[in-house]
Amino acid sequence: MSSEHLSPKPGTETGRTFWLVAAAALAVVGLFRFFYFYIGDVRMGGRATFAERAINESTGAATAFLVVIGLVWLWQRFPIERGRLRTLVPVYAVGLVALGVVHTTLMWGTRVILYPALNEGTYGYGPMPWPYVMELPNQIIMFAATLGVLTAVRHSRLLRDRERRATALERDLARAQLHAMRLQLQPHFLFNALNTVSATMYDDPRAADEMLEQLGALLRHSLRRDQMDEVALEDELAMLEGYVAIMRARFGQSVRVRVEAAPATHGAAVPSLLLQPLVENAVRHGNASRLGVAAIDLRIRADGDALLIDVEDDGPGAPDDRDVLQSGLGLSLTAERLRLLYGSAHALRAGNRPEGGFGVHVRIPLRTAIRRPADDLVRPADAPPARR
Repeated sequence: MSSEHLSPKPGTETGRTFWLVAAAALAVVGLFRFFYFYIGDVRMGGRATFAERAINESTGAATAFLVVIGLVWLWQRFPIERGRLRTLVPVYAVGLVALGVVHTTLMWGTRVILYPALNEGTYGYGPMPWPYVMELPNQIIMFAATLGVLTAVRHSRLLRDRERRATALERDLARAQLHAMRLQLQPHFLFNALNTVSATMYDDPRAADEMLEQLGALLRHSLRRDQMDEVALEDELAMLEGYVAIMRARFGQSVRVRVEAAPATHGAAVPSLLLQPLVENAVRHGNASRLGVAAIDLRIRADGDALLIDVEDDGPGAPDDRDVLQSGLGLSLTAERLRLLYGSAHALRAGNRPEGGFGVHVRIPLRTAIRRPADDLVRPADAPPARR
């Protein structure tokens, strides 16, 4: 990153702050020096007057501000960086001498003009060139302080920029992981759906044809929202309805999927492709796969600032020694997606219920999604008729 970007340019907020602070610091230093020398004159009975000390210290501070401008210019072109110190020492040594000469000359010139103008007589700076040597220690201190502040500002902004880049990189990585997980879920679902069609097509071609229709509509719906991490709950419910229609075509009315979702929750944001894997898990590992008969309940409700989602089935449950969040692709990917999207603000529990069957409980933050009309999951009117 260039030093131009990190320098205190006057047109930027940081630049305005830097120059205001620099002017204020020089003014305060000038004021302190004025009181120090004037009170010392009074205590020692010196001849310097209030006006003389005021002229001397005000011109010193004002001309020092001009020198700071020159030093900032030098620092912008030769920023102090690790590994370049050996080559920069001669540059700043020359700069110190040049700006020191300018500073001393400006102080001498302004005082020569102001003294007689304010009826303070003739200004005497002493025999030249000794004043240039006399002012050098103060100028070294001013140089070191200014360069220290400039370097600290630059490194502070570098650290902030690195933190912003690291945060952006983490965000992009999380999005890439979420996208990869969606890509895993989609073929996983497609493979299972095609297996369902394959298992049905010889026994009931009409049902298989209906499932293919619904599967095509589901895939169109999925493509429309492929880049979205979150969708409105009503959109996700519409996606789920297409999957349930495929299950009805296979099992008929013997598999019941009951959905309870208060209308007030339909605008809530939920992860894309969240409900279908949970219901599919209940279908595949519940009584539907074994007996062809099953009852699956999906309940969604708001609780304060949280959205609660429960999926329960009446199947035999999972073996006691199985880690259900790691053994199945659908649940394991869902758990990882929720972690990436919500961090510690979510909860996911899955396991056998005391009253029998298997249950999954999800808790995510309740917030409003960017509303989109739910995609139509039926076959479009211009689509070719399905073969019977």
